Amino acid sequence: MSINSAMLAGVSGLVANSSALAAISDNIANVNTNAYKRSQVNFASVVTAQVSGRYSAGGVQGNTRQFISQQGLVQSATSPTDLAISGEGFFITTQKSTGLTNGDARLFTRSGSFTVDADGYLQNDARLFLQGWPMQANGTFDINPSDLNKLSPINVRGLGSAVAQTTSVAISANLNKETPYSSAIAPALTYDATSADSMADYADDPTTGTRPDFTLEMNVIDSVGGNHKVAMAFLRDDAAPNQWYAEMYAVPASDVANPNNGRPGQLAAGLVTFNQDGTINLANTTLFGAAGATPRLTLEGSDVGAPTGPQWNPALGINGQAIDLNLTKLSQYAQASTVNSVNADGAGVGNVVGVQVDESGIVSAIFDNSQIRQIAKVAIATFPNADGLKAVSGNAYRTSIDAGQLVIKEPGIGAGQISPSSLEASTVDLSAEFTGLISTQKAYSASSRIITTADQMLEELINIKR
Repeated sequence: MSINSAMLAGVSGLVANSSALAAISDNIANVNTNAYKRSQVNFASVVTAQVSGRYSAGGVQGNTRQFISQQGLVQSATSPTDLAISGEGFFITTQKSTGLTNGDARLFTRSGSFTVDADGYLQNDARLFLQGWPMQANGTFDINPSDLNKLSPINVRGLGSAVAQTTSVAISANLNKETPYSSAIAPALTYDATSADSMADYADDPTTGTRPDFTLEMNVIDSVGGNHKVAMAFLRDDAAPNQWYAEMYAVPASDVANPNNGRPGQLAAGLVTFNQDGTINLANTTLFGAAGATPRLTLEGSDVGAPTGPQWNPALGINGQAIDLNLTKLSQYAQASTVNSVNADGAGVGNVVGVQVDESGIVSAIFDNSQIRQIAKVAIATFPNADGLKAVSGNAYRTSIDAGQLVIKEPGIGAGQISPSSLEASTVDLSAEFTGLISTQKAYSASSRIITTADQMLEELINIKR
């Protein structure tokens, strides 16, 4: 009967508009949820088989549509571990941080409000752990676009301490061209870098050796973070106006075994020459071996049984190291001898004090000794049809047939870029949702009137028999 079909059409209108109200309610409730993607119920007519001369109402059905691929506004955040994706893709996450197996679900989200938990793992507000490619021993990432097993939860605390040994020192200083030769002869009357008259001997025992005209010192960090002092001493050569005797030695001398020339702590000895304009002449400088040799100090490790040159004292138990010296700003002008700066790299023992993420997704740990160590690279998941993903609790999604084949990509390479210290806002527009709320309410009321009217007509029909 047409009246019955009209009533059923009214019921379908109530059901469809109830679904629309539920979707709008979810949208409004999540207006402040990071990276929330709005849903919408679209209506489609239902047509039933028609009998000649009679019309049978089919009604309406509601189909839910998710706007998962819609980009939300990227907004600035205060935490360096707050991440947003600008462009296509999703963060890959898991529900547990350890003991992952192939059977454990991987969830995909754009909610990047990550923080460091008590165990050092990055997790978001829904307690989902961020996945990435860990840094390999050779400093690269083992990236595979289809193998989720290459990924692991990113941990920023299980790194221990960081040490960086000194590999280079830049020296800026001036030697006074007018330094009188007489200042160098006491207490010794002669100078010989290979004998007890050396400047290294004087540093070890001021009652011996030759006192230098000028000395500068630099700090050297060894392989375990220990701090050592190395001095560079200069003595003006009266035989040549632009030439100085020079020695480098450890202070104290006991830090070094098998010293150069057998003198206490001596690492190098030779001449430093200058041009007539006061700039250094490295081509004729012999402090580091033959004239023009690269300015470099080499100390062999403590465990070398038959060292060929100076080595760290075996009692120290440390690795050898080569230290490049930048002497281009060493000058000889007619002004007081002075040290402008001595800049050495390297850092002693440091602990993690912060985390940073760059636009390419590389996660780095910041240590309190100013060292930065790369830990992992964030992976981005992309799908041919992101709107086909299935939503799960925690503002996340799981794969589905409709979504298509998962592909894992690097940020910025076929996928969106990472925006550090940022969060993606919800895509909900409150004005549009409230407008939809009003129209849904009216449509629901109208559908209920269909049922009321059909009921009245059926009542009239029943009353005919009376």
